Amino acid sequence: MYFRDKEHNPPHIHAITKDFDAPFLISTGEIMEGYFPKKSAALVKKFVLNYKCELEEMWETEKYIKLPPLV
Repeated sequence: MYFRDKEHNPPHIHAITKDFDAPFLISTGEIMEGYFPKKSAALVKKFVLNYKCELEEMWETEKYIKLPPLV
């Protein structure tokens, strides 16, 4: 999961696997468009909600930090 250069609103991250690429809203962890497997989408949502404050700050400042994986 990562931000791409010169992103557009609304604030979101991209989750990418070998076969799928989809943007997820930082505000809710919901998929914005496209398709992502249900189990993987639930994991992305959990990650986004767990790190919501950090992701919002990164979006605003464009200062990206590596976040630890979920445990």
